[in-house]
Amino acid sequence: MNVIITILLAAGTFFFMVGVVGLLRLPDVYTRMHATTKCDTLGAGLILLALALYSGISEASVKLLFMILFIWITNPTSAHVIARAAFLNKARVCEGSYELDKTGEVRCSD
Repeated sequence: MNVIITILLAAGTFFFMVGVVGLLRLPDVYTRMHATTKCDTLGAGLILLALALYSGISEASVKLLFMILFIWITNPTSAHVIARAAFLNKARVCEGSYELDKTGEVRCSD
């Protein structure tokens, strides 16, 4: 059981580190949002799952499982809201990315 917990903790930490690298290296708000949302959701889920396994069958493990569910729902939702706000405020898009024009058509950014 300790091996599984260690693997889950290591994988969760790895995904958090990948999210930090994505936050620092990617060029615009949309790609940064994509990297951090995916990595944080998965990283937090794996770490909380490891903690739930470590605590065994108890009230604490049920609370941890509810925390995983809460993070899986709220993290992508909040990222969508932030990305939508960035889109409405015409946040800069990196060169070579695709964006929507005023008619709603997809075009390559300049």
